[in-house]
Amino acid sequence: MNPAQLKIYHDAVDAMEKAGVDPEYIQGWQGGFLINPKREEQRVTDAYEAGYDDGSEKNADNFKNWVKK
Repeated sequence: MNPAQLKIYHDAVDAMEKAGVDPEYIQGWQGGFLINPKREEQRVTDAYEAGYDDGSEKNADNFKNWVKK
């Protein structure tokens, strides 16, 4: 990961944590961003899958939809 990508990753995760985003979404986003394999099917949640898809696209725009209330 180059320094620019590392900053994007760190800033996005920091913003998600401060906003109170569902940890499942954050873990999915991290895995997708880092191109990790997906979890086993029985451990995948809607939040994880949405995060994984966004992370794979390097998209941090949708995390506000997953703020825990």
